[in-house]
Amino acid sequence: MTPRTLRLLAALSGVVSAVIVLGVAEIAALFTGNAGSPLFAVGSLVIDLAPPGAKEVMVGLFGTGDKAALLALLAVIIIVVSGLAGILELRRDPVGVVIFGAASLIALIAVLTRSGAGGLDGAPTIVGAIVGIIVFRILIRRLRAWNTTAERSTTATSGRVPDRVVTGAPVERRSFLRLAAVAGGIAFVAGAGAKVVNSTASVATEVRKKIKLPAATTPAVAVPSGASLDVKGITPIVTSNATFYRIDTALQVPAIDSGTWRLKVTGMVENPIELSFAELLKKPLEEHYATLTCVSNDVGGDLIGNALWLGWPIRELLALAVPKSGADMVLSTSSDGFTAGTPLSVLQDAKTDALLAVGMNGVPLPVEHGFPVRMVVPGLYGYVSATKWVVELKVTTFAADQGYWTPRGWSAKGPAKLESRIDTPAAGSTLSSGSGTVPIAGVAWCQHVGVSKVEVQIDNGSWQTATLADSISADTWRQWVYQWKPTKGQHRLQVRATNANGERQTQTYVQPAPNGAEGWHSITVNVS
Repeated sequence: MTPRTLRLLAALSGVVSAVIVLGVAEIAALFTGNAGSPLFAVGSLVIDLAPPGAKEVMVGLFGTGDKAALLALLAVIIIVVSGLAGILELRRDPVGVVIFGAASLIALIAVLTRSGAGGLDGAPTIVGAIVGIIVFRILIRRLRAWNTTAERSTTATSGRVPDRVVTGAPVERRSFLRLAAVAGGIAFVAGAGAKVVNSTASVATEVRKKIKLPAATTPAVAVPSGASLDVKGITPIVTSNATFYRIDTALQVPAIDSGTWRLKVTGMVENPIELSFAELLKKPLEEHYATLTCVSNDVGGDLIGNALWLGWPIRELLALAVPKSGADMVLSTSSDGFTAGTPLSVLQDAKTDALLAVGMNGVPLPVEHGFPVRMVVPGLYGYVSATKWVVELKVTTFAADQGYWTPRGWSAKGPAKLESRIDTPAAGSTLSSGSGTVPIAGVAWCQHVGVSKVEVQIDNGSWQTATLADSISADTWRQWVYQWKPTKGQHRLQVRATNANGERQTQTYVQPAPNGAEGWHSITVNVS
């Protein structure tokens, strides 16, 4: 057997063993709960330890696919490290076993340090590591036996080419390959199946199906008939649940039983409160349309959506808790440990429809969007307000506490900025000069203030006022359209908006970090 072939088979032994570690851990998690998944725990630990700017890079490159990209990166790292462990173990044991043990210890720490983790959550990682290391040792031992037998056969048989001598060790070869294929295959299939079961058959999913939301005591205002423009390619005025953007730190969506969910109001309050989901549904719920924006949304980006939310005003809950003098921030905590610091004054403002939301577009919150309860605060970026799977509101101060993203380089307070976007025509598209007028259309937003004017510029010409659709409210985006008669050639289209206070959108580009992007959105189109 050539040295190169031997190294490849040793690396394969390591990769197969890593698959066994993860597969067995997922199977064990069927009995202890999906919080014991080592892969997702390590991924979450990577997110927590990532340096400032890493979030922007991932979201900028992959958008809402950032989590899938991170998992793919983890898979590559696992393959490289486990393959290296196999090669080192073959050269000198127990180096490879030590690497597996160290990696398993890191995974165990990641599992046990997650928010709400219990001692039993570490059992799947321990079981997976034990089984994986045992199989790893056996595979390397059988590979050595195969190689030794092949070398002896080569020595005893003159005129034979070493690369083809593997046929001289049929027993050892079959023993190695059978164990690698069977053990690895079973672990992969069973582990993947267990992961699917853990993800889809959760209590949260089943409970959510049975929930019937109460009618709102204060229904939402009716959407004006003129709020939606009949323009092909424009963003719908209401974003469906299936297409609403999702950016958060949860690699594995928390599975919370609404029957056991509790929200605690703690900190600088006269009356600490604990609220159940059943009690929340009995409150006078309100409906409001609100546009939410991610702070990572770049100029012209799509990390924004508008939905109908059902919930109880947070100011009503805070009024019952009675915040103490000096408090100026509410630190909200998610079940997965994420935190957001929201100005207390915003949550107490009677003009801000900040909600403990239980419904989204007429149905209970989707699990991935915060079921059973999340926060919705118009006018603020999500990283300082829109906590999903919320379990605690701590009344405190900005001097004493920080939200998750603040120590990672983002601003402590995140008021959403005035922005506009061209939806159609698409950037880089080719239009026909003989088609008459072409609609240039899109959306503009300035949550909690509203948009009063949108203007479009063709090349370096004068600014032309676009036609605005009717507004649902100041908390929602607004559609706009400008009818353009194109001429042949390449053209640059640009848009800017003015809010209800008369403030015009800033022209100079500012990147999303640390407190939201600024700049006029522009695209280039060709006309034939």
